[in-house]
Amino acid sequence: MKIHEYQAKSILARYGVPVPRGRMALTVDEARAIARELGGRVVVKAQIHAGGRGKGGGVKLAANPDEAAEVASKILGMTLVTHQTGPEGRLVQRLLVEETLPIATELYLGIVLDRAQGKPVMMASAAGGMDIEQVAATAPEKILKEAFEPGIGLMSWQARKLAFGIGIPAASVPEAVKAMQALAQAYVDTDASLAEINPLILTEDGHIVALDAKINFDDNALFRHKDLAELRDLNEEDPLEVEASRHGLNYIKLDGTVGCMVNGAGLAMATMDIIKYAGGSPANFLDVGGGANKEQIKSAFHILMSDSSVKAVLINIFGGILRCDTLAAGVVDATRELGMKLPLVIRMEGTNVEEGRRILKESGLNFTVADGMKDAAEKVVALAR
Repeated sequence: MKIHEYQAKSILARYGVPVPRGRMALTVDEARAIARELGGRVVVKAQIHAGGRGKGGGVKLAANPDEAAEVASKILGMTLVTHQTGPEGRLVQRLLVEETLPIATELYLGIVLDRAQGKPVMMASAAGGMDIEQVAATAPEKILKEAFEPGIGLMSWQARKLAFGIGIPAASVPEAVKAMQALAQAYVDTDASLAEINPLILTEDGHIVALDAKINFDDNALFRHKDLAELRDLNEEDPLEVEASRHGLNYIKLDGTVGCMVNGAGLAMATMDIIKYAGGSPANFLDVGGGANKEQIKSAFHILMSDSSVKAVLINIFGGILRCDTLAAGVVDATRELGMKLPLVIRMEGTNVEEGRRILKESGLNFTVADGMKDAAEKVVALAR
C-alpha cells in the first residue's frame, strides 16, 4: 500500500526524522491560510502516488500567501503526467504546502528488503534529487549500502560510515546518524516494504532535513496496523485493483491483451512468462488464490471483462484446495450470468480434473480446453490477435 508524501512525513516525524513545517490542503483557501501561517514563502506540492511531480509541473514555489493560492488553483484539479503515472496521468486532489529551506546539498536515503541477505538494507548516496534507478544503472558505486538486523536496528557505526561516505560534514554527522536510525526504526515498526527520503538535504546552516518522503507498506501486514490502513487513498488506485481487493483477489493491471486468471502467485508469474514466450502480452496479474469460491471466480470474470484492452482470457488452474470441478462450475455460471463473449482458453490439472472437464463439455458453451501450459498460451495468443 502506498501513501502520500505528507502522510509519510507525519510518520517519520513521529520517529524523530526532521521534516519541514507544513500541512495538507484540499482547497485554494486552505493553501493561502497555511502559507500565511508559515510566513509567506512556501512550496506547493501536488500529492499523488507517483514520482517526477516537479518535472510535470506539480511542485511550485510561492513568494507570499496570495501567490500560494494562485499556484494552488493551477495545481488542484490538474491531471499530472509524470514518468511514473503513464500517459493518462493522475488527478491532483490534495496539496502539501511547506516552508522553504536554504539547501546546501541534496542527498539520498532509502531502505528496502535485500532478499538475498534476508535483511533490510539502508542505501545512501550523494546523488540526491535524482532517480535512484538511474544512479544505480549509470553509477552504482555512488550508492552505499548497510544491511541491518530488524530486531536491533541500524547501528550508530553503520550510520556514521554512511554519513561520512556521502560527504556529510563532521559537524552534521550526529544529526544524520539520528535521522538514519529513526528512518530504520520507522521502516521496521510499520512493516514497510520501502522507506525513502529523496532528497535528504543538508541546509546552509548545517541541519539535516527530509525534504521529500515515500513509504510503501506490506499489504500482508496491515492487519497489525489499523491506523496505517486508514491512510489508503482509493482515488490513487486503479478502480479494477480496488474492486479486486474487495473480493479478496490479487489483481494488477498490465498493458497487454491476454487476460489471466490463475490460482497461486508462482503459477501466475509462470503464466505471464509463457504468454510472452508465445508472442503475446498479459493484460493483468490475477491470482484468485488457492481457496477461491464460485462468487470470487464470478468477480474475477467481471474484472477481466471490465478491461477494454482484454481480447482473450486464459484460465490456468492447478487444482488443490480450489478443485477443478468448483472452478469449472464457477466459470460456467459466470459466463452465462455475465454474458461473456471474449474467447476463453482453459487449462486445468489436479483435483477432480475429469469432473471439471465434463462440466465444461456439457455446458454447451464455446470454451477452448488446452492440453498443457504451452498449448494454452499458444491458443490464447492466437485468439487475442
